[in-house]
Amino acid sequence: MSLAARRTKLMLLVPTLDQSGAEKQLTLLATRLPRDEFEVHVVALTRGGAFADDLAQHGVRLTVLGKRWKFDPVAMWRLRRLIRDEQPDIVHTWLFAANAYGRLMVGRRRSSRPKLIVSERCVDVWKAGWQLWLDQKLIARTDRLIGNSVAVSEFYKSIGFPEDRITVIPNGIEVSDPDPFERDALLAELEIPNGVPVIGFVGRLARQKRVDDLVFAMALVAILRPDAHMLIVGEGSERDKLMKFARDINIDSHTRFTGHRTDVAKLLRIMELFWIASDFEGQSNSIMEAMAAGLPVIASDIPPNRELVVDGETGFLVRVGDRAGFQQFAERILADPELARRLGNAGREQMRLHFSIDKMVAAHARVYREVLS
Repeated sequence: MSLAARRTKLMLLVPTLDQSGAEKQLTLLATRLPRDEFEVHVVALTRGGAFADDLAQHGVRLTVLGKRWKFDPVAMWRLRRLIRDEQPDIVHTWLFAANAYGRLMVGRRRSSRPKLIVSERCVDVWKAGWQLWLDQKLIARTDRLIGNSVAVSEFYKSIGFPEDRITVIPNGIEVSDPDPFERDALLAELEIPNGVPVIGFVGRLARQKRVDDLVFAMALVAILRPDAHMLIVGEGSERDKLMKFARDINIDSHTRFTGHRTDVAKLLRIMELFWIASDFEGQSNSIMEAMAAGLPVIASDIPPNRELVVDGETGFLVRVGDRAGFQQFAERILADPELARRLGNAGREQMRLHFSIDKMVAAHARVYREVLS
């Protein structure tokens, strides 16, 4: 049977399906690609996770390989056998471990292997020398690299990836009218008084995110706005340290750590503004979700954030580590409701026009067709 007469067999390979940005984008893609054109099979190297249920609800097949160590020969063998048995037309890998395993296991001969696409989701300055070396060695086995921002594509060009094999596809975000919810009940659950300003952060509590800068900035905000509260939504290795830091600087009574939540869209709607202080990103889903919710955003001034936040138009950019800068812009927004409304509306419109889920899915489908043609 000719390729045109059947669906394209697409294998999406990812380390886990934990609740994080790349995994969310993969799940949106897997569940929204046209079923009459693509037969999608998601493979998780290590484990499933929060998004496994979403895949199941949409009838997307999931296989978990049970990887135990960085280089697990059993998981490698399982992946090689799965690729051999399934005969996918395309293997599309996401994040470092999957990008390495996928390219190592598909083999070198282009004529006898599936097309190989890697997704890089971050300006990966964290990578050790051996990881960058491996990325460079595996370029020859890569038919296309998809980056979610210009900054990511520039980083991978700088380590030697050919420009003509790089495509930028921004993350997709849903901009819809909010569902009704009981605001007072949610505030009561979070032990936040009604009518006070709420500043929010959503994301992994990892060192890269510099949430300690935001906690300190909150302490500065509270000097002039003692009614203000901060909502920190997410889990991560830094949580206990951050909670202790909040106690040490006497801001814990103004700070709420919610842990992982499934109702982020509702939590965004009780905030007056959103801030994020990361050292590095790829393209922040958290910023995009906040902008889609109509919130003004204060973000660290790094290249990927500049692609989302237009300084003075949809929010403000602050030098990395400038805690006083975060405080000053937060106080400015809280003091000027008209400014907050203007910034928030402009950000929401930017998301609606340029970062829809439909555009993200269609762009991936075009790349799949291109590599097969």
